[in-house]
Amino acid sequence: MTTQDIANRLVSMCRNGQVEEAKEELFANNIISIEPREGLLPKETKGMGAIRKKADLFVSHVEDFFGSTISDPVVAGDFFSIAWETDLQMKGEERKTNREICVYKTKDGKIVSEQFFY
Repeated sequence: MTTQDIANRLVSMCRNGQVEEAKEELFANNIISIEPREGLLPKETKGMGAIRKKADLFVSHVEDFFGSTISDPVVAGDFFSIAWETDLQMKGEERKTNREICVYKTKDGKIVSEQFFY
């Protein structure tokens, strides 16, 4: 798959609520995930096993999910980015909209890194 194919597939699956399935299908086993800072989620996560645990940790802190909006991907070479807005309420917090830019790098038909800016 090309970077455009991967980007389109990721966006399509995530828009349909298949976020975890998209990771299983599109992420390389040795993926690296980078957050802007250490907090609830670790700054850097390596490997699919750790990515799964990171997702479980995030979901365990969500009180209620109201929806999300994902932009069409912008592709440049082996990279693509999307804007992702999520309307949710974390446990013990007020309802809010998270806005982030997600940047992905592909190699050999898989996503090998993701980095989030928010």
